[in-house]
Amino acid sequence: MRNKSVVTEAREIQIAVELINLGARLQVLQEETAVSRERLLKLYKEVKGESPAKGMLPYSTDWFMSWLPNIHSSLFMDIYQFLIANTTVSGVEALIKSYRLYLEQVDISQGEAALSITRAWFLIRFFDAKMLQLTDCQECGGHFVVHTNDLCKNYVCGICRPPSRAGKTKKAALMDAITA
Repeated sequence: MRNKSVVTEAREIQIAVELINLGARLQVLQEETAVSRERLLKLYKEVKGESPAKGMLPYSTDWFMSWLPNIHSSLFMDIYQFLIANTTVSGVEALIKSYRLYLEQVDISQGEAALSITRAWFLIRFFDAKMLQLTDCQECGGHFVVHTNDLCKNYVCGICRPPSRAGKTKKAALMDAITA
């Protein structure tokens, strides 16, 4: 019996370290592991070399609806739901694996991750609470995050019909100036 608790504790610490390395906030660590707050604080400082960020977590479904966050959130949820449906992975391990796959896809496309692990964690919770869902784009057939009660019969995604200022970030303007 004692060996099992030691193995479980070691696994909990490993999960906490993985989440810390991915940038998870302390509140996420507390929810997803059985490790004490004090131990998590020490672990965070040991892994990151600094104290965890303070303040409230970003709790709003609206963030996931704007153009770039919606594209990234939709990619993440497609990956997450595929893993849940087609593998034996679940819970926090599904979050970690899905988020890593999401980061790989963003890296391959030479983009920047718009979705933090904390927002990805909230996204899953919003789906579980039936506050958000995926709907199909009528033009490309992709699956995109929408509010559960939205009318989505003729939904067209932000990739097929980007807003006029889509991609007009300060970084994009800087890159344009450098290459000009």
